[in-house]
Amino acid sequence: MLEAYPDNRLARILLWGFSALAMAFLMLPTLVVVPLSFSASDFLEFPPRAYSLRWYENFFGSATWMAGLRTSLILGTLTAMVAVPLGLLACISMNRLGGKTASAIQGVLLAPSIVPGILLAIGLFFVLAAQGLVGTLFGVLVGHVVLAIPVACIVLLPAVARFDWNQVQAARSLGADWARAIGGIIVPQLQISLLSATLMAFLTSLDESVISIFVASGRNSTLPKLMFLSLRDQIDPTIAAISTLWTAIVVVVVLIVTLRQKS
Repeated sequence: MLEAYPDNRLARILLWGFSALAMAFLMLPTLVVVPLSFSASDFLEFPPRAYSLRWYENFFGSATWMAGLRTSLILGTLTAMVAVPLGLLACISMNRLGGKTASAIQGVLLAPSIVPGILLAIGLFFVLAAQGLVGTLFGVLVGHVVLAIPVACIVLLPAVARFDWNQVQAARSLGADWARAIGGIIVPQLQISLLSATLMAFLTSLDESVISIFVASGRNSTLPKLMFLSLRDQIDPTIAAISTLWTAIVVVVVLIVTLRQKS
């Protein structure tokens, strides 16, 4: 029997040091935005010479920004409501079918997460334009759902694979149809995974910008699209305030998902 590798203190220190450097590299660009959002200057400058809440007031007091925020929140909610049930049904189908059929379905469902976003956005634009849906809330929703379904499937697939299907078979033998079996047996036991998938689908929609740039317009423009247009036209420090709020939302959602998975 092979002996376990001896505890190497230097290796652990190097590993923790490398991990800390990687986290700093990923987080510092985001954290720099936070003090910028409290700057009193008319331009982005770091470090700020004076601090103010004027850019948060500008954001919450702007009808344009509030309309974009409202659209993004509505789209995020609708995306989660559509993508998660579809993802759950797809995962159940893949689990029951198995083999090459399940692999083919999984490949199709996960394709939007692999295809470059710009190509997916161009394809969706032409498909939706042919149906007259470009610029509509439904058209943008379709694009966001396409991106959110792979995320929901990635979260739900392991949970469905661990599920004890003997319970469903017992319920079916007693006369329960599939709808009742899913709603009464599968959903309650997968509620933590479903909550995680819902939150991740919501975040996917909330953060999506490429498809929105191509498909959304007018009053159905999302907040990420308005942020992009604002940066293109001028350097507005309001963007820093929005980015800080967006980061706070993401952190809260990730913490909720993590805590729920550990409970």
